[in-house]
Amino acid sequence: MLDNLKILFRQGKQYIPDVRTAAVPGIFRGRPEILPARVNEAELTALCPTGAIGAAPVRIDLGKCLFCGECAFVFPDKIRFTTDYNMATNERQRLVVAEGAEMPVRLNPDLIRKEISDYFSGSLKLRQVSAGGDNSCEMELNACGNVNFDMGRYGIEFVASPRHADGLVITGPITKNMAEPLQICYEAIPDPKIIILAGTDAISGGIFEGSPALDRRFLDRYPVDLYVPGNPVHPLTFINGVLELIRKRAKQ
Repeated sequence: MLDNLKILFRQGKQYIPDVRTAAVPGIFRGRPEILPARVNEAELTALCPTGAIGAAPVRIDLGKCLFCGECAFVFPDKIRFTTDYNMATNERQRLVVAEGAEMPVRLNPDLIRKEISDYFSGSLKLRQVSAGGDNSCEMELNACGNVNFDMGRYGIEFVASPRHADGLVITGPITKNMAEPLQICYEAIPDPKIIILAGTDAISGGIFEGSPALDRRFLDRYPVDLYVPGNPVHPLTFINGVLELIRKRAKQ
């Protein structure tokens, strides 16, 4: 017992009382901030292996960004990564952070389907499918349910069977080998159902974009309800994004 008290005294409480107001260490790379300094934009855009950085004005697509930080290392006066983890959105274009533009409201309320807040505001069961993922996002999503983050207290849980699920969480760039299993899993989930893309690979294909080993036609057939950027996603980004998506909204 004495040893346990010593550990608690030295390490503090790792449990996060409220994930909506939690702070993260300074080493975490969250939403980038683009500063007004003038730089060689051609050199800046050439740094990014996924083409996430655009020019005139300088902008970063979080759906393609690997969060490697190379752009901030080379051009620290132009790009700075903050610790803001609230990056999830339901509109693909809102993942683009542009110089001089105001940060948009995270979710577009006009795109949130009425049945989401009607049916899922108190409880949401999700089936996660790794569609060719590298296990990094998968590990972080698994951490969402541990004793530190404990998203189950908000009624959000991962389930083993799609027949018990309300929605689908996709990680990985969607390889050809996983295209059919992903479709089968989606069809097994009862209507209405939610689709969440978690991580850069799922949102854009990431470093694998354009590879002949991918088959991303699934995303052309169905609307996406939530994009959760990150490489890998942070549990706080995922949990807060889902909470914002399913929260009860006043009827119009």
